[in-house]
Amino acid sequence: MNRRERFLNACRCQPVDRPPVWVMRQAGRHLPEYLALKEKHSFHEIVQTPELALEVTMQPLRRYAMDAAILFSDILVIPEAMGQPYHFRDIGGIEMEFKLETAADIDALNADGTADRLRYVSDAIDLIKAELDGDRALIGFAGSPWTLATYMLEGGSSKNYRRCKELLYTDRPLFDRLMEKITASVIEYFQMQIDAGVDCVQIFDSWGGVLAPDVYEAGSVRWMREIVDAVKDQVPVILFSKGMHEHSDLLVSTGANVLGVTWTTSLAKVAAGLPDHIGVQGNLDPVLMNTTPELVEAATKALLDEMDNRPGHIFNLGHGIMPQAKIECMERMVDTVVAAAR
Repeated sequence: MNRRERFLNACRCQPVDRPPVWVMRQAGRHLPEYLALKEKHSFHEIVQTPELALEVTMQPLRRYAMDAAILFSDILVIPEAMGQPYHFRDIGGIEMEFKLETAADIDALNADGTADRLRYVSDAIDLIKAELDGDRALIGFAGSPWTLATYMLEGGSSKNYRRCKELLYTDRPLFDRLMEKITASVIEYFQMQIDAGVDCVQIFDSWGGVLAPDVYEAGSVRWMREIVDAVKDQVPVILFSKGMHEHSDLLVSTGANVLGVTWTTSLAKVAAGLPDHIGVQGNLDPVLMNTTPELVEAATKALLDEMDNRPGHIFNLGHGIMPQAKIECMERMVDTVVAAAR
């Protein structure tokens, strides 16, 4: 069983000799080789240049014995492809070039032809697949429609998501019109990634946790369900909805194969409450990567013991890696998992 097969078997809750391990998107941003590349190229340039996206995707795999790579890209390529570009604020965070203020702004978004406008992504996937040579899995990804809508309506990063939630509460038909467009665009984007050769796709519902439980279905889950329905017969789907593990029944209803879990809860308890055919991904605290290899090894072993070789466990951090992560800590985490073969 090679590393790609191990990862895909775990996605389908089939027995493997040890949990596969990979690291959340932008896994290379703590590496000096990535920082050196950023000195020469902007983030947008790296995302939109297939050869540079290949380089950044492969950098973590050259250092660590991980079982899967994740495509280097950004969730906001979807709004950009629909006609709403973005950039990074000098003080940190995302800023869209304009907010969606009116129904006319929403109607002007173009959900058709997403794949053509994001062709640089499929070109990067072609290069990455050739480099991986069938040995490790490649994960594609996109933001959930709700998460993308928060940026599009708020005009960038937000602290309270007021405008997006107000639209959900006060004008459901217009909210649904926007979500239908984003959902269609994500489905087309995922299909392009699958056609190009990704082995798995992940939906990042990063801001699902800001929704009240009584509107989580209408605001996020129903749209993710449409996406999963469109692609689940082709590749496994991982769903990461930050802070929503208490609503695992709704997450399971999407049809996703694997649920990502943050570090703030017991992964074993979440897994015990799921159907046997649903896998879990996670969930080491990312801040541990900023500490010492000894602490990382102890925490990694404790998590592996807690999961007790449950089929369908994909070892990962409970959220994205931090820029302050230490290489020696990452090495210890991955090596500890690799050494845990049955």
